[in-house]
Amino acid sequence: MPEGASGNGPGRGPGSGSTPLLAVGRIVKPHGLRGDVVVSLTTNRDERVAAGSVLGTADGRQLVVERSAPLRGRHIVTFASVRGIEGAEELRGTELFAEPLCDPDALWVHDLIGSTVVDSAGQVLGTVDAVEANPASDLLVLSGGGLIPLRFVNGSEPGVRVTVEIPDGLLDLP
Repeated sequence: MPEGASGNGPGRGPGSGSTPLLAVGRIVKPHGLRGDVVVSLTTNRDERVAAGSVLGTADGRQLVVERSAPLRGRHIVTFASVRGIEGAEELRGTELFAEPLCDPDALWVHDLIGSTVVDSAGQVLGTVDAVEANPASDLLVLSGGGLIPLRFVNGSEPGVRVTVEIPDGLLDLP
């Protein structure tokens, strides 16, 4: 599932601008005395904390990553503007946001839920109630209980319509 897909949808981060931002992680606590922090990512994209990345906070602050290193499922991150344990302690619990990465083929959960699902002939199959994680292919959960693997999606109009090409009888299964 792409970044942000299993989260709560886009947030409004730095500056509360018109561009929806994705919540990508949270600062858990300081690490050491120099201002490093432990970041728990909520994204599957580790490059969000690569050197040079810019992350924002809900209050509009921008944090530039100087360096980071993975540590036990989290990352130790040094931000350019944060010095000393006091500066790091001030960031404890801060949610981090970033702009979505450019991927024109990405499907976002918040864009799928509530969308009308139609087949290639234009027949309405239902409305997306949820997206369920599945190892082979995540599933669109339709209002009538039908399940359609995401790999059968061949087009979408975010928040409005999802076009699928499914095998005959797929929705006839119990």
